[in-house]
Amino acid sequence: MADQPNKQQQQINIELDEKMAEGVYSNLAIINHSVSEFVVDFVSIMPGAPKAKVKSRVVLTPQHAKKFLKALGDNVQRFEQAHGTIKDYEQPAIPLNFGPTGEA
Repeated sequence: MADQPNKQQQQINIELDEKMAEGVYSNLAIINHSVSEFVVDFVSIMPGAPKAKVKSRVVLTPQHAKKFLKALGDNVQRFEQAHGTIKDYEQPAIPLNFGPTGEA
């Protein structure tokens, strides 16, 4: 058998500009899906405010949604190993009303 050539890993340079690096605060995520994609809307709800806006929307293929779930779970596990268990507080149900609905 001939030796297989070493596969070189391709390096990807990822650019993060200042505006994007600021990030977006979210304390609510709403997840919907269709056969072909997952849609995650990140919302910032302020106590007592009757209205909230979607601050960011991320659309993922089902395969990437599953990879994201695994990566997030791995990171939460590492965080808890370093800093202790994250407490999950019970929150009252929030009635949500998305203004005109559309298809993703």
